[in-house]
Amino acid sequence: MGDGAPTDANDTVAVEQIEISSSLSALLYRPSRPMLAEPAPAMLNIHGGGFVMGTAAREDVLMRDLCARHSMVILSVDYRLAPEAPFPAPLDDCLSGFHWLISHAGGLGIASDEVGIRGVSAGGGLAAGLALRLRDRGRAVPSWLWLLYPMLDDRTSGAPGTGDFVWTRAANRFGWTSYLGTEPGHAGTHPYAAPARAESLAGLPKTFIATGSIDLFAAEDMEFARRLLEAGVPVELHVYPGAYHGFNLVASASVAERYRLDAERAIARFIANTTT
Repeated sequence: MGDGAPTDANDTVAVEQIEISSSLSALLYRPSRPMLAEPAPAMLNIHGGGFVMGTAAREDVLMRDLCARHSMVILSVDYRLAPEAPFPAPLDDCLSGFHWLISHAGGLGIASDEVGIRGVSAGGGLAAGLALRLRDRGRAVPSWLWLLYPMLDDRTSGAPGTGDFVWTRAANRFGWTSYLGTEPGHAGTHPYAAPARAESLAGLPKTFIATGSIDLFAAEDMEFARRLLEAGVPVELHVYPGAYHGFNLVASASVAERYRLDAERAIARFIANTTT
């Protein structure tokens, strides 16, 4: 899954491993050069891996690039993994990471109310669940969400022709069972674990969602976007024809390039709106 250690590929970015608690570490990315905006944009990054695998270091190159190009402060969390740490432990870790950014806003040169969240696959589900949890508690919600083929619904079976590549129905069942500690589809599943189960999505921040047409999560991602619109939440949805789960990792593919451009434009707009 591309796990690895942070690299030294970009000398314009300072990377530091942060110990948020005895069970949670994270990688902190800060621009080495003077920031372009004050306060600087900030983002919590939540990696993917079906709740059962992955590390923050897996996306190190991308985080360095985003940090350098946007003068963005990024905290990428190494949340605990299932089945050893089922729900709510991974979500608790993401919440701790978000609170760490907020509580250190002054020292980091960021605004405590201008922190976005990016989540990929299971990380996208964690990002949406975290936004719901913060909203319901009346705490500071993220200023935006960037969700890449998010894993949102334990009840999903996928439309015909989806889920045949990379993340299959069998893998999905294993991931959800590991995370929930029970078989997926159980009536008592909490919406913070499976955000598609939330009764209302009102009050969530503006959201960018990208998925592939043959991704197992395509239908649930499109439905989540529809419900966001219905709830009055600004949302931008992209469904890429013929793209499977993880399509963006094939950097030379034209569909991956289209996604990168779409995401870049959306995040640039988010930043422009939150730092002016």
